[in-house]
Amino acid sequence: MTGPLDKTGPADKTGPADKTGPLDKTGPLDPTALRDHGGNLDAAIRTFGGTHGDWVDLSTGINPVPYPLPDLPNHAWTRLPDQGAVDALCDAARAFWGVPPQRAILAVPGASSAIAHVPALAAPGRVHIPGPTYNEHAAAFARLGWQVDTDAAPGQAARVLVHPNNPTGAFHDAPATAPLTVIDESFCDIAPARSHVTTACDDTLILKSFGKFWGLAGLRLGVVIGTPDRIGALSDMLGPWPVSGPALHVGTQALRDTPWADATRARLTADAARLDTLMTGAGATLAGGTPLFRLYAVPDAAAVQTRLARHHVWSRIFPYSPHWIRLGLPAPDHWDRVAGALA
Repeated sequence: MTGPLDKTGPADKTGPADKTGPLDKTGPLDPTALRDHGGNLDAAIRTFGGTHGDWVDLSTGINPVPYPLPDLPNHAWTRLPDQGAVDALCDAARAFWGVPPQRAILAVPGASSAIAHVPALAAPGRVHIPGPTYNEHAAAFARLGWQVDTDAAPGQAARVLVHPNNPTGAFHDAPATAPLTVIDESFCDIAPARSHVTTACDDTLILKSFGKFWGLAGLRLGVVIGTPDRIGALSDMLGPWPVSGPALHVGTQALRDTPWADATRARLTADAARLDTLMTGAGATLAGGTPLFRLYAVPDAAAVQTRLARHHVWSRIFPYSPHWIRLGLPAPDHWDRVAGALA
C-alpha cells in the first residue's frame, strides 16, 4: 500500500542524516559508534523549535499512561531507606515475577545502573551481544575492556540478550550458558509468559525495569535477579541505599497491583494495533515491535522523522538502518496529533 510516507522527500539539513554503521557488518562491534537513545527531545527542540509541552514524544518505549502514583508517607522522603522497605519491594517482586526461592533479588536505581556495573562481575574477555539491540550493554562491556561480538563464537565469556529485543521486539530462547549470562527483560512485562525468570539457569542475571511497562522512567528503579553470590557482589558495587525511599514505596505498590497490570496489557495491545493501522495506512510496513513500541520500515526513515518533527511529533531512527523508524504509543489525548502528522 502506498501513502504519504512513500512520498516523503529526502531528509534535508533540518533533520538527521541517514547513515550506516557497524551493525551492517558481522564480527567485533564498535559500541561508541552506536550509543544513541530515544527521549532526546531537547535535540528535536533545538532543530525544530517549540517547547517540551508542544511535542508528542514517541521516541521511547515508555507507557504513556503510567502507573498512578500513590500517596507517599513522609518518612519515605525524610529517612534513609530501611531494610523493611527493601524487603517489601523484593517480596512483591518475587510474587509478581514468580522468582524461584533460591534466587536473590536486588533493587537498583534503574536497569541502566545494573547494565553499567554487570560487566565488572567477571574478568574482561569476549561478550556475545546479538544485534541490533539496545546499545548500552555493548558500551558498558567495552568500557571495562571487553571485546563485543555480534555473532556467537567459541571462547566467549559472557552473553547478553535483550528479551524482547529493542528495537525488533523479537523474543529469544534461553541462551546457552556462559560464565556471565545476562537477560535484559526491561520490556518483558507486556508478555509475562515469555519471561525466563522461572526457567533460566541459576547463574543467569535477569534485569527488570519500572520505566517501560509501568511508565515510571523518572522513578529510576529496576530489579536484578540472580544467584546470591552475584547479587551480593553487585550490591557491594552500588553501596548502601542505592534506591530512594519513594522509589521503593511506589515500586512495591505497583508490583502488588495485578489488576492494573492486566488491564494495562490489554490497553497496550489495542493501542499498538491502532498505531499499526495509522502507519500502514500511511504507507509504512510493520517490521517488528512490542505493545510498547512499534518498528516500521519506510523508504527513507530520516525523511519521515523530519516530516513528523515538523508537526512536533518526535520519533526514533537508527544509525545502522536507513529504513527503520520506531514509534512509541501516543497518550490518549495525542492520537489526533499523530494522525494529522501522517495525513
